[in-house]
Amino acid sequence: MAIHPSSIVAPGAVIPESCSVGPFCTVGPNVVLGERCELVSHVVLDGHLTLGDDNRIFPFASVGCSPQDLKYNNEPTKVTIGNGNTIRESVTISRGTVGGGGETKIGDGCLIMAYVHIGHDSKIGNGCILPNGSTLAGHVTVEDYAVLSANAPVHQFCTIGAYAYIGGGTTITQDVLPYSLTSVRRENKAFGINKVGLERRGFTPDEIKQLRQAYRLLQVSKLNTAQALEAIREKVASGEFGERVAYLAEFIARSERGVIK
Repeated sequence: MAIHPSSIVAPGAVIPESCSVGPFCTVGPNVVLGERCELVSHVVLDGHLTLGDDNRIFPFASVGCSPQDLKYNNEPTKVTIGNGNTIRESVTISRGTVGGGGETKIGDGCLIMAYVHIGHDSKIGNGCILPNGSTLAGHVTVEDYAVLSANAPVHQFCTIGAYAYIGGGTTITQDVLPYSLTSVRRENKAFGINKVGLERRGFTPDEIKQLRQAYRLLQVSKLNTAQALEAIREKVASGEFGERVAYLAEFIARSERGVIK
């Protein structure tokens, strides 16, 4: 096991021999690392924190520390992180709160860039990218393969739909439609579908065509959101639209804060 002599590892921490702990790191007693994790240097891991395999954490990241919530009273809440994630410099990831379910969770294969903050009780899916300065308030959900841009703050209790792309500096105060390109102009707007990103993720031309047609109903037609949702559902029921559009309709139907369109 490679643990630099300047680092402090509390009794009770679980660190496999395949892991590397660089200089000036602090690892708390309830931290469990998977295989082949690397703490580059000056990393703080605290609280009831579990990491999977092959995670790399860069200097001055703070993972699992107490949440920025005045109601928090040192309850044993936790952070759970999957496999193959990269957590860059000065990232802060807060553990959960009792009122929010008690767990902050990150999936597999995410890139979390410098100065990102992931607030308490947030849920991050697989393959997500959170660029520099992205700020997630408590209780935020980021679904699989969503991509934020730099300095994009997300209001608490918002959901970022799967495969969405959010433009730089865009303040998110409502749920973001899956598959969309959403960016600030004078007001937040979904600028059609994230075509390039969807092609990179293996979406077929027919799936992309169906999504474009569904977005036209949402954005270009004279239908309001409820009417457009009903029209989309009818086409799903008839077989004209497939499972990708069915998920889009389900996402709109369950949104509690309304969607950006």
